[in-house]
Amino acid sequence: MKVNGKLYRSIWAAEDGWGVDIIDQTRLPHEFVTRRLQSLEDAVRAIQGMQVRGAPLIGATAAYGMSLGMRADATDSGLGKAYSALIAARPTAVNLRWAVDGMKTLLAPMQPPARAEAAYRRAAEICDEDVEICSAIGEHGLALIGEAWEKKGKDGRLNVLTHCNAGWLATVDWGTALAPIYKAHDAGIPLHVWVGETRPRNQGAGLTCWELGGHGVPHTLTVDSAAGHLMQHGQVDLCITGTDRTTASGDAANKIGTYLKALAAHDNGLPFYVALPGPTIDWTIGDGVGAIPIEERDAAEVTHVAGGTADGGIAAVRIAPEGCAAANPAFDVTPARLITGLITERGVCQASAEGLRGLFAEGQFR
Repeated sequence: MKVNGKLYRSIWAAEDGWGVDIIDQTRLPHEFVTRRLQSLEDAVRAIQGMQVRGAPLIGATAAYGMSLGMRADATDSGLGKAYSALIAARPTAVNLRWAVDGMKTLLAPMQPPARAEAAYRRAAEICDEDVEICSAIGEHGLALIGEAWEKKGKDGRLNVLTHCNAGWLATVDWGTALAPIYKAHDAGIPLHVWVGETRPRNQGAGLTCWELGGHGVPHTLTVDSAAGHLMQHGQVDLCITGTDRTTASGDAANKIGTYLKALAAHDNGLPFYVALPGPTIDWTIGDGVGAIPIEERDAAEVTHVAGGTADGGIAAVRIAPEGCAAANPAFDVTPARLITGLITERGVCQASAEGLRGLFAEGQFR
């Protein structure tokens, strides 16, 4: 995607050939800042501190984190250290585990002198593959949006509701839930996006609105609790969200608040789609509500809000009484029964074990 007329991915190899550059998403939308990761520890901090976030981007960053770890210490001990540090960085996004498991499987049989080069090469491949996957998700989602536009009789604009940020900032490029929206906009379909603010970290307000504005897609920011009202009053035609982990049976874990939007869509007879790349499917889990680990983040994210200041800085202000207890589950699980379809790089399928196996024959519940 372009930022101020320049093409960017969300992560890329630095010019020095071994560092890794990222967009610091904690600074958006107030300022566009890039950071250089120069060590395994830098990669872990970037993931934990949400300088990078979104399941596919977390996976790509973890792959480069393994590469940085191998550059510093390519011994078996170093490989184990890098693996352990990254696998513990965040618990819910399955792409992280997919990436580091794959890197470990690749590197373990190699002699240490060959590991760093192989790791960097594979990390770059993962990034390129993610771009292709997300572009394909966009094409399959574009077909759904086109069908909805035809069904509406090409009258007025098509209103799409999304939650959190599942755009190019959450992947390497294009995005998952936003990829079909970008493709539809570029194809000339008049659409408008309702963007939920996505408390507590406001990724919808700060990231999705920033992305859509940069691409010229009409959009309106709302508080999270307005979604049901908009649906009741006929102001939403369909919903598309992303997911950080999808089970073998089609349950989808996504940013907290997604489940409530799915319930509202179901009550109002509206299609609710989830867009995901294949590596986000966790074939080891059947029941998402009972088995997906839900990250509990710092209560300060709930009791405080960060925003831009008049002098151009960024500050956090308290919105709750001093000493107020706060719970901060970062994700919830939307059961498959509430999902109209899963949009993948291989096509659209029912949110079910049968639907997923129809597209991913190599996948099976383990």
